[in-house]
Amino acid sequence: MILEMKVPSPGESITEVEIATWLVEDGDYVEKDQAIAEVDSDKATLELPAEVSGTITLKAEEGDAVAVGAVVCLIDTSAEKPEGSDAPKAEVKEEAPKAETPAPAAAETKTYATGSASPAAKKILAEKGIEAASISGTGKDGRVTKEDAVKAVPSMGTPSGGNRGTSRTKMSMLRRKVAERLVEAKNTTAMLTTFNEVNMTPIFELRNEYKEAFKTKHGVGLGFMSFFTLAVVRALKMYPAVNSMIDEKEMVSYDFCDISIAVSGPKGLMVPVIRNAENLSFRGVESEVKRLALRARDGQITVDEMTGGTFTITNGGVFGSMLSTPIINPPQSGILGMHNIIERPIAVNGNVEIHPMMYVALSYDHRIIDGKESVGFLVAIKEAIENPVELLMNNDIKKALEL
Repeated sequence: MILEMKVPSPGESITEVEIATWLVEDGDYVEKDQAIAEVDSDKATLELPAEVSGTITLKAEEGDAVAVGAVVCLIDTSAEKPEGSDAPKAEVKEEAPKAETPAPAAAETKTYATGSASPAAKKILAEKGIEAASISGTGKDGRVTKEDAVKAVPSMGTPSGGNRGTSRTKMSMLRRKVAERLVEAKNTTAMLTTFNEVNMTPIFELRNEYKEAFKTKHGVGLGFMSFFTLAVVRALKMYPAVNSMIDEKEMVSYDFCDISIAVSGPKGLMVPVIRNAENLSFRGVESEVKRLALRARDGQITVDEMTGGTFTITNGGVFGSMLSTPIINPPQSGILGMHNIIERPIAVNGNVEIHPMMYVALSYDHRIIDGKESVGFLVAIKEAIENPVELLMNNDIKKALEL
């Protein structure tokens, strides 16, 4: 019996996936539920398990875009499992390469068409600033075709020695989708960014005193993300417009806080979501951040874990970023950018003191969030980070940290 394996639907809005990697070879014997391929959707990378045991015949190549429901491989369930760990492979006799007789070189003929570009090619070359005469045309009599123009690369100057090689790598479906969404956000939102700075001394003092006890009891570290996540939750309650989205002519506001956390995965940028962050404690946030980050790093994140989110936090500081203008994650209306922490001299009660400082940035959609709300939101985060015991822990540190 031959079973046709079809691409399952990873999510409601996904209509096609891309075969990222085949984990088996054509003709291999596979066990039921064995991972046979990794497929990229526009939201996550998923494993494709074998539905039955048998010998597999691949029907798609790596890099192919395959519609949901299309057949990607056949499994012969009547095949017997081979002895040993690997299926025996049929011997392939290598034939001696036949001596090729070089074809006689055609006489080089030039006509009026040689080096001239077609109308479509002319337009493309004009946009690239390339002269048609500098390209070897592949069309009839050496005419420069549209395909030649598309492949043409502008001159990089006169080589002066050294390596000048180039390479081309196909972008994954996930990275292409991220690129589309970023351009969409820039083109369809009235995006502005406001900045502030935060004195991280109170957070440093709390972490230095309680991080060992926190890790010993809960098995996760007491990082900065829990403080910022809970500060964001507090600020979203104070300024609900930031926790809203535009749906055509209506503004949709949410009474819950699903916080998207931007993380860098092996396939590119991913934004897994912490659901109902308003109900989580410091331990709950840190545990969820660790779980989602590990799943994203290992390529095990699911579409459901990436779907939704009412506000995003991104931390470019882990890579050394001092200041940035983060791009909104549509259809959300706001994103908080954290940055690196640097000791700087600041004025405190008339005296110059050195403190660990962080610049924070809020990019927001000015169509539904006014300047007063955006600035107030960022100030609320600054207040919570600089006074966490009162504003985030209700003046009871051990209870808040569940120690």
